[in-house]
Amino acid sequence: MNGRVVNWSRVRQMLRKEFRQMLRDPRARRVLFVAPIVQLVVFGYAVNTDVRNAATMIVDHDQTAESRSLVSALTSSGYFRVAERSQRPRDLVGALDAGDVLVGLEIPEGFARDLDAGRESDVQLLVDGSSANTANVALGYATQIVSQWGLEHAPNALPAGPRPGVDFRVRAWYNENLESRVYNVPAVIGTIVLLMTLLLTSLAVVREREIGTLEQLMVSPLRPVELIVGKTLPSVFVGFVDLTLVTAVSLLWFHIPFRGSGLFLLVASVFYILTGLGLGLFISTVSNTQQEAFMSMFFFFLPAIMLSGFMFPIANMPHALQYLTYLDPLRYFLEIVRGVFLRGAGWRILWPQALVLLGMGVLVLTAATRRFRKTTA
Repeated sequence: MNGRVVNWSRVRQMLRKEFRQMLRDPRARRVLFVAPIVQLVVFGYAVNTDVRNAATMIVDHDQTAESRSLVSALTSSGYFRVAERSQRPRDLVGALDAGDVLVGLEIPEGFARDLDAGRESDVQLLVDGSSANTANVALGYATQIVSQWGLEHAPNALPAGPRPGVDFRVRAWYNENLESRVYNVPAVIGTIVLLMTLLLTSLAVVREREIGTLEQLMVSPLRPVELIVGKTLPSVFVGFVDLTLVTAVSLLWFHIPFRGSGLFLLVASVFYILTGLGLGLFISTVSNTQQEAFMSMFFFFLPAIMLSGFMFPIANMPHALQYLTYLDPLRYFLEIVRGVFLRGAGWRILWPQALVLLGMGVLVLTAATRRFRKTTA
């Protein structure tokens, strides 16, 4: 060894073994390089909170050109489609109870007459609130459409007197059309990379133990740190390939905007991948079988998604859980990837998150190495 901590000649032999074992099976290659693309495409379409073509029931008691114009404005937006029509309010209640429609619009008799006379005319919107998020989105769309229609077609219904002196306009930055896919797809990238790195390394040492080759490696000249390096570097390579593939799909297929620094995203991804690999190696050292390692991996992975802000804002969580999210590496990477993709943020804004990921990576890799030395002593 000549006093060296790592003998790179032995590490190269270990790397050759790991790459050969990892890539020789065609099914394993599909899992490593095709499955992440399939997952991103599926999740990119499935994880979508936008409301499109929501089933709507119309109860039009007025049956005038104005009422039909209002319904047309609602359906031409693409957010709503007329699924049923009726003249009886109880049919609307029944359709909502049965889950046949998401939205109900009831237009009262005398709707057009009140508008022509310059009087306010009320319409009723009913929304199925069993899915709170979908209901809020649909109600927001419908309210905006009805209000805009009223301003355009019933100017006489505005209060008399001077108009307000404030011109209030709403403008959304970074995601101008408020598409949930633009927000969710970068987050899916982070979850897929974490899943693949955990999956690769959490089974690494356990697999060697189960097939009986771990004892052979222990009696070889390999040191524990050399074995850890040999197990980790191939997974780093696969992690970067997967990151490149899913990023390319998000840009070329889903057309997600990329406004930030690619170099910063690359460096932050190194820290993130090392953190995932370290966690996987630690799980591998405390597990006796591959089944146990697999279950332990998901015991960490699923809470990590829930606490990361992937779908649910961290600010809405109880305070105790908000403190717990500081231990979640996925939280920091989602802040980085969303900031780089959507807001064009870089080193100046996101360096704290990158620094935390680096600290986590060093900590868990050190713990995994020490744990491995202890279990093989």
